[in-house]
Amino acid sequence: MPNHPGAERLQKLMARAGFGSRRDNEKLIAEGRVSVNGRIAVLGQKADPDRDHIEVDGRPLLVNNQQTIYIMLNKPRGVISSLEDELEQDRTTVRDLIPTGGHIYPVGRLDKQSEGLILMTNDGQMAHRLTHPSFEHQKVYNVILEGSIPAQALDRWRSGVELDGRRTAPAEITVLDQDHHNTKLRVVLHEGRKRQIRRIAAAFGYPVLKLVRVQIGSLELGDLAPGQWRHLSHSEVRELQQSVMQKAQKRKSRT
Repeated sequence: MPNHPGAERLQKLMARAGFGSRRDNEKLIAEGRVSVNGRIAVLGQKADPDRDHIEVDGRPLLVNNQQTIYIMLNKPRGVISSLEDELEQDRTTVRDLIPTGGHIYPVGRLDKQSEGLILMTNDGQMAHRLTHPSFEHQKVYNVILEGSIPAQALDRWRSGVELDGRRTAPAEITVLDQDHHNTKLRVVLHEGRKRQIRRIAAAFGYPVLKLVRVQIGSLELGDLAPGQWRHLSHSEVRELQQSVMQKAQKRKSRT
């Protein structure tokens, strides 16, 4: 298929979206981690971000050719963390809750029954660096479990447990309150596997009754009500950018 008139080489588009140098991006393409319109991309391929759907590691590539947008949303229970309802079941999405223009995408997904902080942005570099586990940005959750989970189980959870054949990274877990009926925890993760907290808690026999994410990196939910949203302040954006840059430098020093 011929390239569109506005098409550019993929590695150039990826660089504009914050995915490192041309050599770094060529490596991602060669490893089969980049797709265009659902097909694995090849080296030398071009694409038009206004017409083609480009993904890196399964996430849409957000090319920064417009003003950056940063919106904090408190996702209510029952809302899905997608731009559209792929199952066409009339489900409310996080995008439905924000009646603004522009292409923005959720950073840090939450399952339908979970609540709390989601960042909506068109900043591809920040989205990638906040969500990729190698950058180790912390995510903080307030969790209520059914029952009184024993200290031994919490210690095992803290040190890491087997999940999908791989051991989870160590977690910081603080007991906020506990009685015979339930346990309130503060859980800090530096990775984000699918439904991780719910699955681990259920495996121990203490299912999650409520899960609210209250922090991503330096960004805190504060007193924003469920279903409400607001643009980040200049100071919040600056602090988040500084945090992202520091983590990126730390990651680079390890390689």
